Amino acid sequence: MNHNRFSWAKNVAMEILGSVFVAIGVYNFAVAAQFPMTGFSGIALIFYRLWGFPIGLSTVILNIPVAIFSYRLLGKGFFLRSVRCTLISSLIIDCVAPLFPLYSGDRMLAALCTGAFSGLGYAIIYMQNSSTGGSDFIIMSVKALRPHLSMGKITFVIDVSVVVASGIIFKDMNGLIYGIIISFLMSAVIDRIMYGSNAGKLSLTVTEHPREVIEAIDRCCSRGATVLRAEGGYQGDQKGVVMCACNNKQMYEVQKAVKEADPSSFLVVLESNEVHGEGFSTFTVGEKSE
Repeated sequence: MNHNRFSWAKNVAMEILGSVFVAIGVYNFAVAAQFPMTGFSGIALIFYRLWGFPIGLSTVILNIPVAIFSYRLLGKGFFLRSVRCTLISSLIIDCVAPLFPLYSGDRMLAALCTGAFSGLGYAIIYMQNSSTGGSDFIIMSVKALRPHLSMGKITFVIDVSVVVASGIIFKDMNGLIYGIIISFLMSAVIDRIMYGSNAGKLSLTVTEHPREVIEAIDRCCSRGATVLRAEGGYQGDQKGVVMCACNNKQMYEVQKAVKEADPSSFLVVLESNEVHGEGFSTFTVGEKSE
C-alpha cells in the first residue's frame, strides 16, 4: 500500500513538473510571440478564424471521439491519468505561468525556448505513461499501434500538420516557419529526454581470438561481452563475433583494447538508442491499464 501511494505521489509530482515546463513554453514564450498553436488547440483556432466557432467548444468536440478511441486502445488507467494531468496542466497554465514574466524579445529565441521548454515538459509527462489530452491521445495511440516509432517523431508529424494547415489557410509564412522550428526542436528534445539517457554504443568484433578480446575489454573498462559463433562467407572458416555494449565514453577504450588484443580483427561500431540490463538502466515495459 505504501509503495502504491509513493508511486502515485511520484507520478503526480512529475506531472506537475512537466506541466510547469509546458506552461512556461506555451504561455510565457509562444503566446507572447503569437506563434501558431499546435494540436487540438491549433485546429480549434483555425475553426474560430474561419467560421467563428468557440475555441473551447471546438476543443471539447474534437476530444470526444479521440478520447473514446484511446480509452478502448490504451485502457482506463491511461485515460484517468490523462484527465488528471489535463486538469493539472490547465490549472498551471492559467494560475502559475502568469506569475512568470512574458518574454518579449527576439522571436527566434522565443521559438527556441518554446520548443525546449515544451519538449522537456511533454517528455516528463509521457514518461509517466500519461498525457495532456487532445492530440496527445492520438500520439499515444499511434505509439501503441506502432511501437517502433519514437514519441518525438509522432509528435513532430502531428504538430507540423496543424502548423502547415494554419500557415496555408491564413497565408502566414512567418508563423509557418516558426511553427516548424518549434515542432522540430520539441520532437528532438522529447526523443533526447526519453531515449537519449539510455543511449550507448555497440561493438561487433570479428576475430579468431575471442577469449583474448573479451579479457582485454574487461581489463580496460570492466565491461562484459558475448561471443557469437560465426562462419566466414568466403572460406567458411570458424570465427567468433564479440558483442559488447558500453556507453559513449568507453567505446574509445574498447576500440583500443580490441586492436591491441587482435590487430587483425574486424571491428564494427554501431549506435545504440537504448541499452538496458546489468550495468545500464533497468528495463521496464509500460502495460495497458484496465
